[in-house]
Amino acid sequence: MKRKFNDTGLCVPKRHYMVDISAKIEQILELVEAGEYLTINRPRQFGKTTTLSLLAERLNERDDAVALKISFEEIDAATYQHHETFISIFLDMLLRECDFLHLSELSQCVEQHLETTKHLPALSRVITKLVRMLLPRRSLVLLIDEVDKSSNSQLFSDFLAMLRNKYLQRNEGRDDTFQSVILAGVHDIKTLKAKIRPDDEKRYNSPWNIAVDFEVDLSFAPHEIESMLRDHAREKGIRPDIPVIAQRLYYYTSGYPYLVSKLCKFIDEKIVPKRDDRNWLVADVEESFKMIANEGYTTTLFDSLAKNLENDPELYDLIFKIVINGNTLSFSIIDPMINLGHLYGIIVQSEEGHCRIHNRIFEQRIYGYMMSKFLRKQHDQMNSFGGPEFYTVEGLDVKLILQRFQAFMKEHHSNREDKFLEREGRLLFLSYLRPIINGRGFDFKEPNVADERRMDIVVTYHQKRYVIELKIWRGHAYHQTGLKQLSDYLDTYSLKEGYLLIYDFNKNKAYKQEQITFNDKQMFAVWV
Repeated sequence: MKRKFNDTGLCVPKRHYMVDISAKIEQILELVEAGEYLTINRPRQFGKTTTLSLLAERLNERDDAVALKISFEEIDAATYQHHETFISIFLDMLLRECDFLHLSELSQCVEQHLETTKHLPALSRVITKLVRMLLPRRSLVLLIDEVDKSSNSQLFSDFLAMLRNKYLQRNEGRDDTFQSVILAGVHDIKTLKAKIRPDDEKRYNSPWNIAVDFEVDLSFAPHEIESMLRDHAREKGIRPDIPVIAQRLYYYTSGYPYLVSKLCKFIDEKIVPKRDDRNWLVADVEESFKMIANEGYTTTLFDSLAKNLENDPELYDLIFKIVINGNTLSFSIIDPMINLGHLYGIIVQSEEGHCRIHNRIFEQRIYGYMMSKFLRKQHDQMNSFGGPEFYTVEGLDVKLILQRFQAFMKEHHSNREDKFLEREGRLLFLSYLRPIINGRGFDFKEPNVADERRMDIVVTYHQKRYVIELKIWRGHAYHQTGLKQLSDYLDTYSLKEGYLLIYDFNKNKAYKQEQITFNDKQMFAVWV
């Protein structure tokens, strides 16, 4: 069967090109061998199901373990209203898994109790029987995927409490139970009780407090991405610069598994087939980034990203501060909004201890989404821009764009209060710029968590790049530091010319322009 890069559901080695995550599996196996119970809580499409599948496969290849992998995805809300129904479905799942693994003795035991087990204490006794049938030679491991749908159920909490009680009694030598139980989902089940109690009784005392912290990094490191690219290159008979391409894939995705596979899929199926040379190029990664960042393209992951922001104005405001205003916020996981953003995979902690957007693709999608909302509100003012005078034989006339925006701000926003401009000023320019380059070029925001007073926008137009730094005026000394930062950033693109848009919130500000020579760079700056 012809293999491909997978962007839907479970990854299967025989059908898909896959990153070698054997080192991650080994880390989880150490927890299983130690008899730990745990939750793998990661964002959507982060490789949880694939990880469980590979873990179960590894365990079932061993002589000392049996892994039963089931999913609660097929359990509907009505099931959690009745103990008998839930227990029956749970045992039926175990039965199907035992049959699949050809564990006839276990299958017979489960089948014998399928109709007669009506309550959780009885289910506990069935589990004990199953475990003792394997002991002492083999241990039994339970893996449950998609537990999120269960999280609002008191019955599910009772089920976890039963497993917890058996775990504690096992440690006392009073019972036999699963060697390890692993739950996989988006939410951390340790906070389960907070979701099912009435508002006036919220407490963080989940019965799953026996679980150890799961610290295995499921994102793909550059060297792990290389393993997938080498596998693909061998099969296709090509010789790309794998380390450089892997680094560039990581640059845009920060190792988010779905995004890595999606970019590779674009390259393999949409970009490379357009030319005779099937070898992958670093430029192909750039092109695939543009494709996935295109606001006309969507996936369930991006739909979920927008939905999570739309459904929580407080979270939206937090992400707006990071993406649009460039605020530097300390990463504190006990902050409910930061915790929620982290849970959804939007926010991670930077090396400096600040909040940053998980990856450049998410940042670009959020940036475009927030601009789109703003453009709708400002349509009457913004829809008249994008005339032919901005385009020259040499490329894009960014100097004229900045001059026109300065005039626009002076005419329309000179009397607006500072709070509005501090919050919306940068977005005004980004929304002003968008119609000018729409359909002709591409703009993307470079993440910057080290300095909340500046934002770098890179515009590509006819194979040329233009760097525009948006910054807040904080005095001459800071301005000189900013020039050095822009000069260094221009070096990364081998450019000698850059642009500054400076927001000055002083009452006596002047709408001025200045051509600046700094080191070997030419910089055009306007103040608004």
